[in-house]
Amino acid sequence: MSEPETRDFRTDARLFAAINRGDASAFDTLYERYADWVHALAVRFTRNEADALDVLQDAFTYLIKKAPSLQLTAKATTYLYPVVKHAAITRIRKRDREGNLSAEALHNLTAPPATAELGSNDLHDVLAGLSEPHREVVLMRYIDDMTQEEIAEALNIPVGTIKSRLHHAIKTLRADPRTHAYFDAP
Repeated sequence: MSEPETRDFRTDARLFAAINRGDASAFDTLYERYADWVHALAVRFTRNEADALDVLQDAFTYLIKKAPSLQLTAKATTYLYPVVKHAAITRIRKRDREGNLSAEALHNLTAPPATAELGSNDLHDVLAGLSEPHREVVLMRYIDDMTQEEIAEALNIPVGTIKSRLHHAIKTLRADPRTHAYFDAP
């Protein structure tokens, strides 16, 4: 994933440090770089535009509240992914006060496949059939363009677990006749 072009050419790490010092322009730049990515992820999680906009606001509000203790030890998307996921879960809980979703379902919530990005109903259906942990790592790797190490950090689980989940998910995708063609060499 390429970063959107902004007028401020500071690295994300420098922006986080500047935000910690109270630099509002650094926050504005960070927002410009990642608002679209956060919004798209929030839409995938919440499946609702209004909730996604609330999650976008909640995620960046979280960053402001964390200053001056923000520490960027990986890519900004790696840092933001769990923030967006948590904000989406919180937003869904607020929306669904009747308790239609169990606590376990909320805990295991992953961003569902985005049909527009994937371009195939078959692929969408097969991805939707993967277990939550397998689908989440596939989406993080191939839709959000995160490395295995970044996924592991974002989910706070070992890289070996990420590798295993990706391996099993891809094996399932290769075995399904609806998606087998995606893995054939051109």
